[in-house]
Amino acid sequence: MSTGSSTVAAAVRAERTRILSELLNDLPQLTVVAVSTMLEEIPAYAAQDAAFRTDVRDQVVKHYRAKLGVLLEERTVTFEDISFTRRAAMRRARAGVALADYINAFRVGQQVFWEAVVERAGHTYAGREAALSLATPLMRYCDFASTHAANAYMEFQQYAAAEAVRESRDLLETLLAGSLPTRGRELAAAQAHGLVPDARTPLLVVIAVLAGPPAPVPSGPDQGADALHAACAAIARTGGNGVRTLSVVRQSEIVAIPVLGQNQGAEELCDRLQGVLRGLATEGIRLAMGVSTVATGATQLPQAYQEARAVLDFLPEEGGVAALPRITPFQYLALKADDTARNLVDARITALLAEDRARGGVLTATIRAFAEADLNLRVAAERLQIHPNTAQYRMRRIQERTGRSLRSINDLVELLVAIALQDTLPTNTGRERLGTATNEGRGRADVPSFHEPR
Repeated sequence: MSTGSSTVAAAVRAERTRILSELLNDLPQLTVVAVSTMLEEIPAYAAQDAAFRTDVRDQVVKHYRAKLGVLLEERTVTFEDISFTRRAAMRRARAGVALADYINAFRVGQQVFWEAVVERAGHTYAGREAALSLATPLMRYCDFASTHAANAYMEFQQYAAAEAVRESRDLLETLLAGSLPTRGRELAAAQAHGLVPDARTPLLVVIAVLAGPPAPVPSGPDQGADALHAACAAIARTGGNGVRTLSVVRQSEIVAIPVLGQNQGAEELCDRLQGVLRGLATEGIRLAMGVSTVATGATQLPQAYQEARAVLDFLPEEGGVAALPRITPFQYLALKADDTARNLVDARITALLAEDRARGGVLTATIRAFAEADLNLRVAAERLQIHPNTAQYRMRRIQERTGRSLRSINDLVELLVAIALQDTLPTNTGRERLGTATNEGRGRADVPSFHEPR
């Protein structure tokens, strides 16, 4: 590239940065212009109340900030940039705004933004070239954002239509009473959700409640209800084989009854639910979700419902997924243990585990590895990536401190029980543990595979 070309490119780049910086500084006024234009050009928006207009203003600010961030960083827009759009689309659908009007608002916002770009570009060659360089990424952002908004709008409309059908709610109550409908509209609703009257059909019960403080959104006193319905719609998508999961908002909780297909196990469904949890978290919706064991037919659903409610107690305030299909009976009993069970642990074992915990947990890891290796020292050492002599030395230390030999089944079980009980206690940092795997940085650890496979 010649020196002249380099100079021109640098000038265009500088102008581009200047234009975007000015827009960022003038964001409040730009937002006022955009909202005013929407109210003038879209009668359905002008007919709404003040709370609706405040919501629109908030969305315009968020989109303009996201758009400017993408342009300044010179990267492609991602869903994380516009994750706030889903709940806004839901609110537009709830307000009765037509999809055409909603998408038209995106067009107006884009038009106002582009006119501001052209105005600030001026009449210099570098300014005009800078504006032209912004045209394609601006179109890409608008297309990406409006497409996702339209999909979210339609998705919520479909969910709302199903939720509005009395038969869906009545069907849920019938199922939670341990029965399946045999005729009429309830039966049709059951079949639509894959709930055929077959005693062998494997089912799960999922209960979800809002966790933590609700995210501040301009939706007034119904923001909790909005979050529940948005989460309910997302959970309904977890069904396999093209069948929507029966998912209903039931007072302050969401109750869903997914059907496990022939090629779908409980683990796969738990993976999907974990994905739903992560996706909703990016939208400011945090859930605590309990998943029952597999129920074989409707008669076991009342018990499954109680199971799903009970395991919610295992979760921290910030939420998570407590999935019974992912824990063993041993781990469940440890999680349910009370102070009496802990008091039964030998004080020497408690002292060793507490000291080891503060030092990184190498002895605890050795005990676990030895048990998982079926008492094979060489295999345990390989898994720990240490020499067998080191593993042997650790085992001697454990026996000296606790009086328990890892080669004795009874002693090993006692040590494992003590470790499991310790895992449910607060750590030195004030966080709580359910085991050894970290719960995605949320400040809590889990029993292995409680939230996600290790």
